[in-house]
Amino acid sequence: MVEGVFESPLQKAISESKILVVGAGGIGCELLKNIVLTGFKNIEVIDLDTIDVSNLNRQFLFQKQHVGKAKSHTAREAALRFAPGAEIKAYQDDVMKSEYGINFFKGFDLCLNALDNRAARNHVNRMCLAANIPLVESGTAGYLGQVTVIRKGKTECYECQPKPHQKTFPGCTIRNTPSEPIHCIVWAKHLFNQLFGEADPDEDVSPDTEDPEASGEDAGKKAAGEEGESKGSSSGNVERRSTRAWAQDSGYNTQKLFQKFFNDDIKYLLSMDKLWTKRQPPRPLDWDCLPTSREGSIEGPEGLEDQKVWSVAECANKMDEAVKELKELFATETKKKGEEEGFLVWDKDDLPALNFVTACANIRMHIFNIVCKSRFEVKSMAGNIIPAIATTNAVIAGCIVMEAIKILAGQEDRCKTVYLRRQPNPRKKILVTEALEPPNPKCYVCAAKPEVHIKLDMKTFTLRSFEERIMKGSLNMVAPDAEIEGKGVVLISSDAEEREEALMDKVLAEVGLADGSVVSCDDFLQNYNLRAYLWQMDERPEDGSDFLVTGDKSQLQPKEEEEKEAEPAKQEGTNGSSSGQAIEVDDDIQEVSPTNGAGDQKRRAEEEGLPAAKKARLEGDEITI
Repeated sequence: MVEGVFESPLQKAISESKILVVGAGGIGCELLKNIVLTGFKNIEVIDLDTIDVSNLNRQFLFQKQHVGKAKSHTAREAALRFAPGAEIKAYQDDVMKSEYGINFFKGFDLCLNALDNRAARNHVNRMCLAANIPLVESGTAGYLGQVTVIRKGKTECYECQPKPHQKTFPGCTIRNTPSEPIHCIVWAKHLFNQLFGEADPDEDVSPDTEDPEASGEDAGKKAAGEEGESKGSSSGNVERRSTRAWAQDSGYNTQKLFQKFFNDDIKYLLSMDKLWTKRQPPRPLDWDCLPTSREGSIEGPEGLEDQKVWSVAECANKMDEAVKELKELFATETKKKGEEEGFLVWDKDDLPALNFVTACANIRMHIFNIVCKSRFEVKSMAGNIIPAIATTNAVIAGCIVMEAIKILAGQEDRCKTVYLRRQPNPRKKILVTEALEPPNPKCYVCAAKPEVHIKLDMKTFTLRSFEERIMKGSLNMVAPDAEIEGKGVVLISSDAEEREEALMDKVLAEVGLADGSVVSCDDFLQNYNLRAYLWQMDERPEDGSDFLVTGDKSQLQPKEEEEKEAEPAKQEGTNGSSSGQAIEVDDDIQEVSPTNGAGDQKRRAEEEGLPAAKKARLEGDEITI
């Protein structure tokens, strides 16, 4: 740091403060470089990841020889070359581990977030609230970026405003009637998990016999019951063996897999005649007679392999090669970790896994008359990423440091939420600010007495699902405990010795919960407690969700009731249409420009030609759903 740039008290505060940087990726690299050059000397940085070759185009502290090494340690070494006198401690670890509890966070004057996923953001938000230290939150998405400051009791926390849920699709759409490339890509990822990954019953790839549109199941049973892994049952449905068990019995024979998923199952779907009254029916494929023409491929010497669209015949060959490689990898994992733990995890950067999903997705697209995609396009959609822009990361990292300096200067009242826009506003600015919002009194994280309302079917929802999908999934707890309020009946314990596993598979109604029950939940690691009010769900909403979680009970009422209470003027909803974007670029991103102009002066959205919408939070530098 150049002497005299800051006033002496601020310069002293910067050099003596202890800073925690969470994340050493795209934003983290720029941020670490910035803070050591600004004069920060006592820094700790934590990141679990190792360096991948795909990081090198924007994470400039890393070079080719660093591939495979820990991001945090490599970033530390690079930053010390900028400022040899700095004291930097690096951790290659998960910030959500119990070792990094409240006392760990209390050891810092300031926390700077450079994360790329919602779960870790939620956790760090709660830890900073519990430790009562300022948090500067940030995120980028392509050319868009955002920085904001979170201060307990003074500003909105990261979870004060509900986030858009990860885009999901009805199971019957994925399994029976795909109409967009993303439907086929999701199906192919499910198939990967059924064959080689952690199998999930909710990711079944076989035709859905309970599709409300379907009919003609008797014919379907004849089509699918003679071959493959299914056979007809007296109940009218199809009794199925595990897809993996059937595939293993067949020796992962690609031709048999192809016959099952791209011929027999398609014939079964054709038997559901009501599905095709207003849709173009699919076309079963025969392994021995596959189309060899390509669609939309970039030809010539400059055409990159990733940008070529394979023909169906090429897809079948790629599928065959991938299945052989994945079979060997799966066998190795099973031998090493056992049948329960030994499975593969789909990774967009793992070529056999990517080739498998690309090939299977494109074969299914061809069958359902959907335009096929290149491997590059499939990778982007399956990995749920948008291009990370180095300059966006640099601008946002600079804004983080500016907000941090205001905090250390004792000028928290001057802190702003900063937006980086794609296009200049009428004032010719792409960096615009707005005042920080006060805490949401109905926030189920930072309110004085946090409360949450959960609507679900207590006759079918198990205690295990409640723990995994709601307490850990939606409420982002790490080690939750739960008991029935007023009765002292322990339902869920984070202590393995006290945990009753036999209880976990019972439905909520069987453990004494009913409409209006109150459950006391807490997470010791996060120093987080809340009351959960449970309400019976008799009918699912239009999107098919089997539970709803909100801090505002009014959000649980049926949509029709909401419309009656709303203004007489009708407004078009933004949900419920399947004709929108095939995939949301991030589970936490909306391309919504800020509703204000620069500085403190408030301006109506209409003056800038923007939708009057609440500000959206932007997520990480490499976006993952």
